[in-house]
Amino acid sequence: MTQQVQKTRGIIVGGSGLIGGALVHHFNKCCGDNIEILSPNSKKMSLASAEDVEKYASYWKPDFIINSAIAAIDSDPQLAYTINYIGCINLAKVALKLNIPYIFVSSAAVFPPGNHLLEEQHLSLEAGLSSYAKSKLMSELTLRHMHEHQGLDFTVVRLAIVYGKHDHKIQGFHRLLFSIADQAMPIFLTAKGVRHSYSNARKVPLFVHHALQNRAEYSGQFYNFVDPEPVELVALIKTIKNFLGVNRPKKIFLPLRVANFGANALKLLLKILLQIGIKAKMPAELMFLDKFYETQTLDGTKLKQSSFTDPWPEETIYSRLSKIIKYYLARWKHHNLLADFNDDSFEHREDIQQFIDKPQQLLKQIHDGDFTPFGKFSTLSKKSSKTPPK
Repeated sequence: MTQQVQKTRGIIVGGSGLIGGALVHHFNKCCGDNIEILSPNSKKMSLASAEDVEKYASYWKPDFIINSAIAAIDSDPQLAYTINYIGCINLAKVALKLNIPYIFVSSAAVFPPGNHLLEEQHLSLEAGLSSYAKSKLMSELTLRHMHEHQGLDFTVVRLAIVYGKHDHKIQGFHRLLFSIADQAMPIFLTAKGVRHSYSNARKVPLFVHHALQNRAEYSGQFYNFVDPEPVELVALIKTIKNFLGVNRPKKIFLPLRVANFGANALKLLLKILLQIGIKAKMPAELMFLDKFYETQTLDGTKLKQSSFTDPWPEETIYSRLSKIIKYYLARWKHHNLLADFNDDSFEHREDIQQFIDKPQQLLKQIHDGDFTPFGKFSTLSKKSSKTPPK
């Protein structure tokens, strides 16, 4: 009798996000049948509830936990504190109890401005920090404390500006791309020479998987997971603008003090509108407006000197830009977010064009059997004994 190989089981929290989704896809599709991944939503396991987290982990008994969950960056202090900090430490306490590795996806928001920022550096924990930065920094400090005093096996992966496909939210780099495509950026909200580091969402799961397989090297460590070369924001905006063939932003640079004045005026206007029953929100990224005018580059030397091998060392935000733009333009147009955007390079498939222009003709072709856009499902049977998908 063949002995059944016991699967390794992992919990990935935040699986609906860009990074979490990439992690779930990697472990489910690229690791064979030896790893089972669970990605509970808030209805199955609330991060704010220690009881929920403990019950879920006690039932499934995972071999590792990865936390990529975050509250929205413009969340109020209570939600940011509860999800980003309390949730992070609830998971860490479970990992400690089960004596399993815990991977925490953190952010460059914990860093000050500057060049070649090292893993050991971070902001001072002060009341004036944004709720997002404060909660991420507190999480990192508590994880380090738990490692030093209780033996927690953890790794922190710090990401900068993340780029990649399959992000359902318009935030971060994708907010910048959307603003240019939507022609909502008339002038440059930055200054010449400002540079930032970028993180490739495709590569993060490979590093996390490698770190899980090499705990002696990665336990208790922080890593800046960024592309080797930082990117000048002005140059990136110009590249996107040229690719899209749009006229804006114009070659005018708005000083930071003027930008802050405009942002504050908009906040006041939104408060006034709220008094008459009109509710609107500012783009969440405007809380980081100062960052558009400040250089922040993360040093990737520690990552480069580790045993992790970059599978695509030549891949950068610029080399991926064409595919990313095409993906998001198609997605946003499907959702009528860019209804007025006109680009001849994005042509519809023939049957989709018929659906738009000649639905009667398309339906007749389908009913007459001249065209079959559906699957045949020839393998389905009422007697099938397979269990339903998770």
